[in-house]
Amino acid sequence: MNLNKQLSVSALALLIASGSAVAQVKKKPAVSPKGKPVAGQLLAKADILPIDKQVIIGKLPNGLTYYIRQNVEPKNKAELYLVNKAGSVLETDDQQGLAHFTEHMAFNGTRDFPKNQMVDYLQKSGVKFGADLNAYTSFNETVYQLPIPTDTAAIFNNGFKILANWAGYVSFDPTEIDKERGVVLEEERLRGKNAQERLQHQILPVLLNNSRYALRLPIGKEDILKNFKPETIKSFYHDWYRPDLQAVIAVGDFDPKQVEELIKQNFSGLTNPAAEKPRTRYTVPPTPGTVVKIATDAEFPYTLAEIVVKHPGTTVKNTVDYMQSVRVQLFNQMLNSRLGELLQKPNPPFLFGRASYGGFLGEQDAFTTIVVAKTPADLQTAVKAVVAETERARKFGFTLTELERAKQDALVQMGNAYKEKDKTRSVNFVQEYQQHFLQGEAIPGIDYEYNFYVNNISKITVDQMNALAGKFISDQNRVVILEGPEKDKAALPTEATLLQWIGSGGQGISAYVDNVSSDPLLAKLPEGTKTVSQVADSLIGTTTLTLGNGLKVILKPTDFRNNQILINGYAFGGSSLASDDDFTSANLASSIIASSGVAQFNQGMLDKKLAGKNLSITPYISETAQGISGNTAPADFETALQLIYLYFTQPRKDNDIWASTITQTKSVLANRSLDPPSVFQDTVSATLSNHNFRDMVTTPERLSKATLDKAFEFYKARFADASNFTFTVVGNFDIETIKPYLEHYLGGLPSTNSKETYKNLKIQPPPGEITKIVNKGVAEKSSVQLVFSGDYEYNDANNIQMDALEEVLNIKLIERLREQESGVYAPGVRASYHKVPGGRYSITVYFGCAPENVDKLIAATLEEIGKIKQNGAQPTDIQKFVAEEARTTREQMKENIFWAGYLGSSSQNGENPDQILQHVGNLEQVTVQSTKDAANKYLSGKNFIKLILMPEKK
Repeated sequence: MNLNKQLSVSALALLIASGSAVAQVKKKPAVSPKGKPVAGQLLAKADILPIDKQVIIGKLPNGLTYYIRQNVEPKNKAELYLVNKAGSVLETDDQQGLAHFTEHMAFNGTRDFPKNQMVDYLQKSGVKFGADLNAYTSFNETVYQLPIPTDTAAIFNNGFKILANWAGYVSFDPTEIDKERGVVLEEERLRGKNAQERLQHQILPVLLNNSRYALRLPIGKEDILKNFKPETIKSFYHDWYRPDLQAVIAVGDFDPKQVEELIKQNFSGLTNPAAEKPRTRYTVPPTPGTVVKIATDAEFPYTLAEIVVKHPGTTVKNTVDYMQSVRVQLFNQMLNSRLGELLQKPNPPFLFGRASYGGFLGEQDAFTTIVVAKTPADLQTAVKAVVAETERARKFGFTLTELERAKQDALVQMGNAYKEKDKTRSVNFVQEYQQHFLQGEAIPGIDYEYNFYVNNISKITVDQMNALAGKFISDQNRVVILEGPEKDKAALPTEATLLQWIGSGGQGISAYVDNVSSDPLLAKLPEGTKTVSQVADSLIGTTTLTLGNGLKVILKPTDFRNNQILINGYAFGGSSLASDDDFTSANLASSIIASSGVAQFNQGMLDKKLAGKNLSITPYISETAQGISGNTAPADFETALQLIYLYFTQPRKDNDIWASTITQTKSVLANRSLDPPSVFQDTVSATLSNHNFRDMVTTPERLSKATLDKAFEFYKARFADASNFTFTVVGNFDIETIKPYLEHYLGGLPSTNSKETYKNLKIQPPPGEITKIVNKGVAEKSSVQLVFSGDYEYNDANNIQMDALEEVLNIKLIERLREQESGVYAPGVRASYHKVPGGRYSITVYFGCAPENVDKLIAATLEEIGKIKQNGAQPTDIQKFVAEEARTTREQMKENIFWAGYLGSSSQNGENPDQILQHVGNLEQVTVQSTKDAANKYLSGKNFIKLILMPEKK
């Protein structure tokens, strides 16, 4: 069931996109159960970490490695992966881009699945192309992923045949190669031909020291992709797709012995080339001293500085390595907590700042510091601020209280994984085994890891942590990068000035002061009210309580997760009740309060107060509702309810957070007009809202008129009456055990019986046929959105038909626009519908393409829509939809997050939640005739908006 279409979600996110290759924090081996306990004297020497006994690791005579693990989450499903140690670094000069092209060709014909038969077969089996069936190519590897049902023997067995076909029997039909050229070029256009790509080409030769990695970006070169001969790509496949460089990973709900036999049957016939090429491991050579690169682009909207100090790479193989990885985790957490506190100042020194040590490229690690300035004029302040924090850590170290909090949080994370060890999803194990094959990362299992943490984390001292900063920070093998808008080039510093800022950034600093409070989170416990009504629904296993203050709680105990309870509450009203003059203040209210702490605790103090707790509670205000969303472990359930109580009764008014938010938002808006996708999206939002400013990007003028007083008062008014609220609680709990807590805290919330609800402001697309063309951007790159909309009768029968129409149209457009026209990489269809605040629907077709192909592809899209309107969907496409929807629904009904969303949605829409039990059976309502009727009803074209982004006119 596509719940995203039934829920209204408001979110505010800031995404900082950089063209640089940023070092990522190296993750510990992914959690997986059962190894041996760790002895207390373990770290006396570097003992090799054991291999989890639950995984079967073997090797065929031809050199192919396999990993097999039985795992029942999710039930009746397996994750099958083919991992190849073959990526773009292995390409010859005339093969650039063909490692990635090979990945594409694996889906376009193999020995046993000619042309598109593989994708077609899997879709009929309930496997969705893209979302489930997928692959990726990187510098060093190409990985194919195949989630497949295990409850049908023929389908499951064929999964291994498919992996074997990828491994050694790709056809490389010249006709299919020529068809796929356009698709790969469109992928390059979709993901590239923008400021990030142009900056990347300037920066990577410096960052990667002109190594093989700088010369072998996976997407390759356009002229090669257009013109290579079939023999060239076959040569790459012959040389590098070979058993001694391949691994099969199978994790899922199956018999391991049967799987091992299937692997032997399907992969033993693969052979290695007679004259094998050596598999070179490429590195990035160190750079003496410091190298600086300043890069600009006309369409880059931020001013960004990055300091990358490269170090020899590490792979966790023994106990000493593992202990060091724990220290690094703690170091990164503590340092970034300090940087986060700077953002809570009324005039924060930067827009975004982070520093961390982790894995890099070419067998290197790196300590990477990145900062985004509010404006070019603020760059010096931003750079010095992040450098000052790293220098503060180097000169004065961390405090004992900081370290103890970080240890508590690390133990909570590890403890949560340990408690969920029998509910770990199969894909988590796959990712772990993949790193074991590719990098040699240890896979000791969650029992071992948990015991390691419990027995050894206390041995980590402040002195050990303080030594890390001195080790990580250096002016050797260092690259300093500066990126900014072309228009601000004259205002950017010189290389010498930038280095001077970095060198002087730590002058005059003092030791960090860790402000903590010993006050209890909630000073006075509320009296609460008792349950006045308790109604059970045995069909779906829920119980609805009505408390004395009028608040309702829908409870669904589950055993899907051991250490999770999801809590969500809503009441109708939202920002729709704000006047136009007060809307901007009201729209900021929930994000401001959520960042300000509660009662006497500011956000920094609250974070410290909650150290070692496994919970997250956040208030929100959407257009039509206000509420609370969050999650907690059973052990922290009472603390979560205390936080909810405080967000209702003692929200905190923080002038610093308000000033910081306004400053940062204005900074983000300042250069928004430089970024073509942002300009296009602003036009989309304006058009689809009929130019209602509430659904458009805010302006500096509106921000200047907003006030904290108005935001705070609006928030308090939205949460003044608990009698309007309905909460859902889903997860591992006993109803009678948690009932007193619910009565105590939720029952103690204020109640006025105001019976408020939302206003229908009718913010919706205008009627009629409209075309909007935006000319923005220097690259030959276009984006298209085609929007059909109208009134909608919201019910389960119509929703199923809308879902079916979305999927069959998705299938047809992939076939037509991608496979036949070769003019689009990833066309998509998104159908949305809602009952609140009024019944409306929209169906959006979206794709990126070459500007010269816009009209042709729009015409092809409308032609495919016309075919469905004329003839209905093809039975085979209906079969694919039904198979995918049935499988997805059965899986989702075993997840807490599904039930939390579904129960809340059913309550908001006034629906009987029991109808979910008939959903799979109701899929038989989708027929050729029903899809024809739906297409004519919802895709009539009476309300049709074309939105097109084109390059700037020359």
